Amino acid sequence: MSAATPLSTPNPVIRAGGLRHTYDGKKLALDGVSFSVEKGEVFGLLGRNGAGKSTLIKAMTTLIEPTEGRLEILGMDARRHGRRIRARIGVVQQGESFEFATVETGLDIYGRLWGMQAAERHRRAEELIEQFGLAEFRRKRAWDLSGGQKRRVQVAREFLHDMDILFLDEPTVGLDVVMRRSLLDLIRARVRAGLTVVFTTHNLEEADYLCDRIAVIDHGKILALDTVANLKRLYIGKQTIDLTVDAPDAPRFYAALRAAFGERGTITVEDNQAVLLVADPKAALAQIVDLAQRLSVQIEWLTVRPNTLEDVFLHSIDAGRDTAGRP
Repeated sequence: MSAATPLSTPNPVIRAGGLRHTYDGKKLALDGVSFSVEKGEVFGLLGRNGAGKSTLIKAMTTLIEPTEGRLEILGMDARRHGRRIRARIGVVQQGESFEFATVETGLDIYGRLWGMQAAERHRRAEELIEQFGLAEFRRKRAWDLSGGQKRRVQVAREFLHDMDILFLDEPTVGLDVVMRRSLLDLIRARVRAGLTVVFTTHNLEEADYLCDRIAVIDHGKILALDTVANLKRLYIGKQTIDLTVDAPDAPRFYAALRAAFGERGTITVEDNQAVLLVADPKAALAQIVDLAQRLSVQIEWLTVRPNTLEDVFLHSIDAGRDTAGRP
């Protein structure tokens, strides 16, 4: 799906049109971003560090005001109704929060800030302490916890109060495998009950497991936007070749490889590694080996595998580079 045409959803809770933002008046952190998010879906934002994901989250949570464009959250103008919007959303930001109370006292204080009655605060806090495995350090002060433990508390407290949209910016950083899956399952359960989630991650497996739709963002632009199934469907009938050659030979070999496969396959190159998307892997393998022999290049690794969401991500990024002009 073209990123230039935002997907129209029947019941949008977020509408963004032509969003641009700059911090210094020169470089655009967001560059013409348009999309919508439907009630009750998990909308994923995938991108490298500095791609614009966190800036977009900050705009949607009214922490910054976009330089240009239109942004509506829950039917309200994000520029004019920030206080009302913030009362109906939850946010887990990328950085650590700093708290001085114990875990259980911190949850109670957070519930008070949201105007929750004492009995309800206690009930929900006890549920979350159990769900997030916080019981063994519930009476520890937050600054004495490990990074992963702090992250669990930070995520848990957002589930304490009612909300319409939950914004999660890299929520699983620092969590172990078991807790990461537990969190993802908890999010899915809340989504089934009507919660809308906007989720940023570097973990492609998480995105595949959790998200209904995904936007791939790079240099402030949305390069691809569609359901996970449709993004994968773009590559039906093709397979992926992973290729590594001896480092000194990599630049000239991959230049020749681009020339050979430019019109018949997609190739992504990072350092001395390449990923090719091809329709006929048998013929491609033969051509790669022949090219390596003619250029006297040593192949260190060569394999064919099925496509993954990571391939969609990498090829979207690489296509975006081609459109904008390679650095």
